[in-house]
Order: sequence, then C-alpha cells, then structure tokens
Amino acid sequence: MSERIRMGLIGGGPGSFIGPVHRIAAELDREIVLVAGAFSRDPQRSAEAGRGYGIDPSRAYASVEAMLEAEAAREDGIQFVTIASPNSHHLPAARAAIAAGIAVMSDKPMTATLAEARELADLLAADAVPYGLTYTYSGYPLVREMRERIAAGAVGPIRKVIVEYNQGWLAGAGEGKQAEWRLDPTRSGEGGCIADIGVHAFHLAEFVTGLRVNRINADLGTVVPGRLLDDDCQMFLRFDNGARGLLMASQVMTGEGNDLAIRIYGENGGYRWSQENPNRLEWLRGDGGFEVIRAADSGLSAVAMRGTRLPGGHPEGLLESLANLYRDFAMQLRGESGSLVPGVEDGLRGMALVATAVAASREERGWIDFTV
Repeated sequence: MSERIRMGLIGGGPGSFIGPVHRIAAELDREIVLVAGAFSRDPQRSAEAGRGYGIDPSRAYASVEAMLEAEAAREDGIQFVTIASPNSHHLPAARAAIAAGIAVMSDKPMTATLAEARELADLLAADAVPYGLTYTYSGYPLVREMRERIAAGAVGPIRKVIVEYNQGWLAGAGEGKQAEWRLDPTRSGEGGCIADIGVHAFHLAEFVTGLRVNRINADLGTVVPGRLLDDDCQMFLRFDNGARGLLMASQVMTGEGNDLAIRIYGENGGYRWSQENPNRLEWLRGDGGFEVIRAADSGLSAVAMRGTRLPGGHPEGLLESLANLYRDFAMQLRGESGSLVPGVEDGLRGMALVATAVAASREERGWIDFTV
C-alpha cells in the first residue's frame, strides 16, 4: 500500500462527538492517518485533545493558522484538513486551508450562510484544491446500490420521493455542548434543524434519485419556547422531472433516535431504506412482488461492493459509511477516478435550501422556485 495520507483535524476538542468519529472513519482503511490538529482555540484544551488522539504533542495547535504555518515547514506536513467545528467556523477554516493549498474535507453544512457558501465556492474556483463534504449517509453501500439501480432504470421514471429524518434529543431543554452551539444563530447560522439534519435528508433525496429539486413549499417552526432557530421542519418538494416529494426533519419527536429513512417510487416499482436498519434495502416490484436486498449480497453493483468490508449478515454502519467517503476522498487526492464524495455543488444546494426554506417559511410564501 502507498504511504498514508496525512490529515489535520480542525475542531474535535474535549467533549466533541463528531471529532473522534471523523478520526476513526478516516483511519479505518489505513489509507489516512491523523497527525496534527487545531482542536480548540484554548491551547490547553487543544493539547488535551492531542493527547487523547495520541499525536505528537508539538502538533496540537491553538489555531488553524498556526497549524497550517508549522505543517507547511515540515516534510511530513498535513496533506488535507477535516473541518469538524461549528458552522460559523467552516468558512474561515476552509479559507485558510485553501490559501495554503491544502485540500479540505468539511462537515456539513458547507458554511453558516448561503452568502458564505458562495464565497467559498468562488475561492475554490480561483484556487482549486480538492474539497469534500461529509454527507455521511451517501456512503452506505445500499444507498449507493439504490442510486445505481435507479440510474439504470430499475423502477422506471421517478414519481414520488419521501425522505424523513426524525430525532428527539431536543424535545426537552436541550442542554449540553452539542445543543448549545446548534441552537445559537451566531454559531449555527440562520438554520437550526434544517441546517443540522434537514440538509442530510435533502442531499440523500437528490443523491439517490439523480434528480434536482426546483420548487419547495416549506413550513419550519420552533416548537420549544424560547429557541431562536427552528427545531421542526417539513416541506413539499417538486423535482425537475415533475416528481413530487415530501421532506420531514425534526429534533423534537420525543423518543426518536436517528431515524433517517427514504422511500422512492417509480413507474415500475419502488425502494425503501432506513439508516437504523442500513443493511436492508426493500424493493417493491411493480408486479406486486417484494424483495429484500441485503448488504454484501452477490449481484450488487461494483460501487456498492467497494464500500462493503464484511460478509453478508455482519452489520456495518455509520462509521463504515463515513469511512467510505474518506476512502473516496483519498482516491481524489491520489488523482484517481470514481469518487462519490459530495462537493461544492452539493454544499451550495444544501445552503440554498436552508436560506430559501427559512425565508419562505417565515413569510408563509407557499410554493416558490428553488435556485442556487
């Protein structure tokens, strides 16, 4: 195997949920190794995180700028950064990395606002470096299998798409570090639930079907009193082929865990898939038949099998799905083809959804055109 690609992590300090997840996923296939990080603006907390990740203490930095400057002077310096900090930091961190000629893998959403996303897209157009977004669920083998089959016409022209992302962790007061920044407009941006999980559902619908949404009718709300950002969302969708859709995302559905699910119906059949049971894809045939497609089944597409590590019946989940995105990103960095990592266009569309849905819902505008 070729030399491992060297990664720097931005964010992921003590108490972070997503930082360790990125590290585990990135290193799963031993193509990438975490060697440095700007884990916190507090030098002591950054050093503490560095010890937890087991990296050289001298490579735990107190700022992104310090990391980029020091790593550029090393022969074994970082080759890309992962941004796993709150949304308000995505643009500044990406801007600094791009200026240094360093590739970027960013947690979603792309930025805190649509204006920032457009600025980032312009920066990448002027100084091209590889850029990816961790819309994690697009890495599941059976999601990619569904995409392949739909593209091949297995269910005919798409007529109906229903995607929902149900959580209940903010049904109460929502205390704790994770809730604190997600409910703060200065750190999260103009969207709450829609920016946190709604964009995941939106990206999944477009990724799997190959269609693009061109009209929406959005209803976003704040259920828990006192919140400044939405915690419950629903919207009707219209796709560019005329198909109708429904997107629901909520973080106040008491008792729900991480229930992301999608149903797609075409002229000749349909598919159903759920993230909480990700190794099962249900195929509803137009003749009334029903078939269960399992992860690692013989006959799956090469794209699905590339993202499968274990024999059938051995569950693979979120970490493996995210690892598939990192494996694809490593392909990009090596100049190989075939990567399915979401990129700039996906990021812009996600931020356009947030901005458009928030404004349209606030003004109760009904059906409106959706453009980027």
